[in-house]
Amino acid sequence: GLLWVNPGPFYISFPIYFLLYGIVSLGLLIKYYIKAEKKSILKGQIRNILIGSTIAYGAGITNFFPQFFSSYPFGNYFVIFYIVFMVYGVVRYKALSAKVISAQIFSTALFLVSFFNLLKSGELTDWFLNMLVLLLVSIFSIFLVNSVNSEVKAREKIEKLATDLQKANDRLLELDRQKSEFVSFATHQLRAPLTAMKGYASLILEGDLGTISDPLRQAISRIFESSKTLANIVDDYLNLTRIELGTMKYVFDTIDFKAMVEDVIGELGPNIKKDGLEFTFKAEEIDDQWDWRITADRDKLKQVIANLVDNSIKYTPQGWIHVTLSFDHVKHKFVFKVEDNGIGIAPETLPLLFNKFSRAGNANKTNIKGTGLGLFVAKQIINSHHGTIRAISLGEGKGSTFIVELDPFSKA
Repeated sequence: GLLWVNPGPFYISFPIYFLLYGIVSLGLLIKYYIKAEKKSILKGQIRNILIGSTIAYGAGITNFFPQFFSSYPFGNYFVIFYIVFMVYGVVRYKALSAKVISAQIFSTALFLVSFFNLLKSGELTDWFLNMLVLLLVSIFSIFLVNSVNSEVKAREKIEKLATDLQKANDRLLELDRQKSEFVSFATHQLRAPLTAMKGYASLILEGDLGTISDPLRQAISRIFESSKTLANIVDDYLNLTRIELGTMKYVFDTIDFKAMVEDVIGELGPNIKKDGLEFTFKAEEIDDQWDWRITADRDKLKQVIANLVDNSIKYTPQGWIHVTLSFDHVKHKFVFKVEDNGIGIAPETLPLLFNKFSRAGNANKTNIKGTGLGLFVAKQIINSHHGTIRAISLGEGKGSTFIVELDPFSKA
């Protein structure tokens, strides 16, 4: 029941052309599939078109068989697979733009309606009117399709830029991680010789290795102070890399907050006792039902307290420093406060004070050895203790106050 043409002597040229066209087309698809980036949308688009086209061409070839010998074009049924792969390519890999297709269908429909109206024109006036409508519809259709094409291309360009930006961002994150690992490794390697320098310098200064002259004592003292400063800087960078890499470890235990603050003040005694500086520490009396116990990592929290008190000493050349420890009955928290009348903090610097490498503009005039990491690390440590830390200052030259709030140890 099928109707087929009666092939003439040159009919063979058509299947040969069809076969060569298919081979060249599939060859080009394979070429660009190999060149496309792995896991890219383009590779997915080409793969679906390649599979669908291979099946369609293979099925289409069977239509030539009945022209030469009695057979049924069974391959036509396989064309359904071409439709399946192409639809999947459109939906999954956006092989064709739905917006462009919709615009083209709409434009074609308008053109056909206008064209058939032109063909049905009877009078000359109707013919000119319908011709004018057809021209306007054609111009409108061209602008519509071009506009949609431009929009789709712009969106694809933006998506590609977003993909490239994401790749660049991932690369930067990886480089930042490698940088942090390198700094962590370098600081670890520096700690051992610095500890040895401090240790031997301390032994010499304390006279454990014999009596030394005053000029030599002065030189050794400078070595000791410099190595101590460098050790503090190394510790800051080491803590920073641990925070960035997420490897900062805490050992929480029940400690006496007041006793720990007293230990810090005792260790900073030589710095506190300088000319022109009045230093006081006061811990208020609390109810018998409470004591100064908290749950904390002693070493980490001690580092924060020492940093705040030491900063206050460094940035208060002359004047007073008041350290207080109290209990806020409203917030139900212990409050550690360091208040001074030192160089103060500018209003624009205050919100940035706990960021990495952030230092007040006037800080360099008083202490050029700071890294801008101490307060950042302090904030991370206090956050890990579920506490808060903040700074208050009325401006440059008007002193500053640093406040740490921590939960008391629960006796329940």
